Amino acid sequence: MLEVRDATIRFGGTAAVDGMSVTVADGEVLALLGPSGSGKTTLLRAVAGLQPLDAGAVRWDGEDLAPMPAHRRGFGLVFQDFALFPHLDVGRNVEFGLRMQGVEPAERHRRAAGALEQVELAGMERRRVTTLSGGQQQRVALARALAAGPRMLLLDEPLGSLDRALRERLTGDLRRVLARPGITALYVTHDQAEAFAVADRVAVVDRGAVVQQGTPQEVWRRPADEFVAGFLGFRTITDAVVAAGVADAGPFGSIPVPGTPDGPARLVIRPDALRLDPAGALEARVRAVTFQGSFSRLDVEVDGAAAVAHTRTPPEPGTTVRLRLDPDEVVALPAG
Repeated sequence: MLEVRDATIRFGGTAAVDGMSVTVADGEVLALLGPSGSGKTTLLRAVAGLQPLDAGAVRWDGEDLAPMPAHRRGFGLVFQDFALFPHLDVGRNVEFGLRMQGVEPAERHRRAAGALEQVELAGMERRRVTTLSGGQQQRVALARALAAGPRMLLLDEPLGSLDRALRERLTGDLRRVLARPGITALYVTHDQAEAFAVADRVAVVDRGAVVQQGTPQEVWRRPADEFVAGFLGFRTITDAVVAAGVADAGPFGSIPVPGTPDGPARLVIRPDALRLDPAGALEARVRAVTFQGSFSRLDVEVDGAAAVAHTRTPPEPGTTVRLRLDPDEVVALPAG
């Protein structure tokens, strides 16, 4: 098991990682999810042994890794740019780390072939990597990391250099590989859909600190604060006052919020909370309609308050519609 406790890394007077703590259990995939500059890659580099800590500790099964150089930690690294050798074929790229370890040729070939089979590139050992697609190159980089038999994989934006369509397709492939028994991984990404699809747990990072951890479902259903809600794409956040489990949300009416303490609160109203309904209690003016594939995004105004709704049957901009609010799609956050 990996344990990171109170890790701090400073560059000059700025803390890129500020007291961050995470754990990754054996056989678990943890995604560090956050915007650029949040400190997630810096933390991964510290785990890998490529960046020293200014404070805190990184441990594996209780052993402090501080005195251990990167090449002795037994971690496999996969980077955004793949870092493949263009003058080598697929097989020799996958075998490179094994060759550096002094593994005998027959064993190198066997382990490389097994790793390529894991990533569905069996029989491609003699292909030049320069003839492969971006997705195939990403899988070669993953096979190279797997061939060394690492006790943990560290993946830094492994799909970040690919176009969206290819990235979405490879996310499923990557999840299948990482879901194999015995694979433990720390996965860095800024893409929430990628993190939710690949990881068993997600740690949301902001300004060098972990602000929320949980399963993808927990983070999605219950964002911990306004930063997490905004990062997940929830744009409608409004003031409310809670009394006896009911929030007075002004233009959005009274909304049940069971379990929420009395007093001021901030309500996150998901796009799916607002639905077109001729009998709905809310009247709204449609300000803009944006086609987004399987649904359209409606930017609406409810009694002067801006909100967002999703629908498959969009009305014309400028029209007035009725909306029904689903309280199950509303999350109450503490005020302030």
